[in-house]
Amino acid sequence: MELLLVVFLLEHALALLVGALSLGTSEVGDKGGGMKVFRPVAAGLIFLWSPGVAGADEGRVLFNGKDLTGWQGMQGPSDNWGVKDGALTCTGGKGAQWLATKEEFTDFDLSLEFKLPVNGNSGVFIRAPRQGTPYVDGMEIQLLDDYGEKWKNLKPDQFTGAIYAAVAPSRRVTKKANEWQTMRILCVGRSCSVWVNAQQIIKVNLDELAEKYGRKVPGLKRNSGLIGVQNHGDPVSFRKIIIKTLDRASAPAKKNAERGASQK
Repeated sequence: MELLLVVFLLEHALALLVGALSLGTSEVGDKGGGMKVFRPVAAGLIFLWSPGVAGADEGRVLFNGKDLTGWQGMQGPSDNWGVKDGALTCTGGKGAQWLATKEEFTDFDLSLEFKLPVNGNSGVFIRAPRQGTPYVDGMEIQLLDDYGEKWKNLKPDQFTGAIYAAVAPSRRVTKKANEWQTMRILCVGRSCSVWVNAQQIIKVNLDELAEKYGRKVPGLKRNSGLIGVQNHGDPVSFRKIIIKTLDRASAPAKKNAERGASQK
């Protein structure tokens, strides 16, 4: 598990570097032997010096790649969730409507990879309650096949990276269906930021958002809750789910995390 965490953190840091340089990941990988030697060194340096991780714990794996330890089926039995080739998968069939962590989280830096089929729909729930509807009583960061013909008439706040039914992503940075993609969600106090494929597309003040959309999405007012992934009737996969919890008692830690988010 420790090796998995180290590998993921290096890959995540490299993704941030690629995003900053506005280069595609495949382009970096094709630069030849010299770049291949540079990649792990640069990734390690970026992670170690990133102000976004100051004040956080060292990070831990939420999904162990083997079974559903630490997770629980919500609103139905978890028989439709399982593990395939090291990924957390959902059949899209009857069963749990979402899979949640057993632990609640307040301030955190969450990273994961996801893969959707053509016209696929899912979501990542944050600060969700144990009872109720997680996408409004908590918050949902939308996951969607943005290029799917089925979704061509959706509202902007229903595409990948949106805080569902509240705020749309600033731009579309998603890949086509059936490709692995990355997501990062940083929640510090009443600030929430979202990255997709190393591109920041959301940065909001939740208090301001709640003033406008709080009746429709009361979960915007929550400060803690479960983290979960959604069964929306499609076969979806997740892997490399890593969380770094932030110390709310430490004001400098919160400021550093926010500063780090604004720089990426």
